[in-house]
Amino acid sequence: MGIPPDSGTPAIEFIGVEKRFAARGKSAEVLAARDIHFAIAKGEVVSIIGPSGCGKSTLLNMGAGLSKPSAGTVKVNGEVVAGPNKHVAFMLQKDLLMPWRTIAQNVELGLELRGVARDQRRVISERLLTQCHLKGFGEHYPNQLSGGMRQRAAMARTLAVDPLVLLMDEPFSALDAQTKMILQQDLAQTVQREGKTVVFITHDLAEAVALSDRILVMSERPGTLIEEIRVDMPDRANPLQRRKHPMLADYVSRLMELLKLDAQANVH
Repeated sequence: MGIPPDSGTPAIEFIGVEKRFAARGKSAEVLAARDIHFAIAKGEVVSIIGPSGCGKSTLLNMGAGLSKPSAGTVKVNGEVVAGPNKHVAFMLQKDLLMPWRTIAQNVELGLELRGVARDQRRVISERLLTQCHLKGFGEHYPNQLSGGMRQRAAMARTLAVDPLVLLMDEPFSALDAQTKMILQQDLAQTVQREGKTVVFITHDLAEAVALSDRILVMSERPGTLIEEIRVDMPDRANPLQRRKHPMLADYVSRLMELLKLDAQANVH
């Protein structure tokens, strides 16, 4: 299952990372993120929260090798990320399934691009579709599935390439509350079983607490890390149970304080 890192080597690491963007129509650059330092161990689930525009998605893009830091270094399994990295997989809010391919063919896409034989691809896709509660839907097309089922298919596609690190950018935010919690449960159990490392972006504070070992809190732009909170609650593989835990409200309250949400609520 993936390539295990060397003993003590983080699965993914940001070292003094800064990101600047050219401002449209202006000579000055926009500083999106600065002085980012953190490391995530193999098998950890870490959520990143912060105000809109603080650079959360920018961090994931750099982790995936889709964007280069303006300063500093990003490493995956101890190797500097210099471009798209086969040890990293991305899952977004939109499922981005190809409508002309069946669900099984969508799941197999990454394997196909890597030259994996057809028979082997099908074995992997059937296993993952069963694991993601989509058994029997492999020959359906995306427009024949509900939004939740499409996200399950996207999760299966993400897992098919057996990544070391899953980068997840609000993958459940477009779903209704019930479907969202069911998929959170599925993700947590899959990550636990497969021993995957996850970097998870969300604006849902309860979701962050329910899913994570740690939560990293970012400031307003230019985004930097202002707090790290370790979630000292049992049953990370059971977020539905965590949601019932009396400590969840305390964690959410602390995160609201850090994000100054209480003050914003009083303004309105």
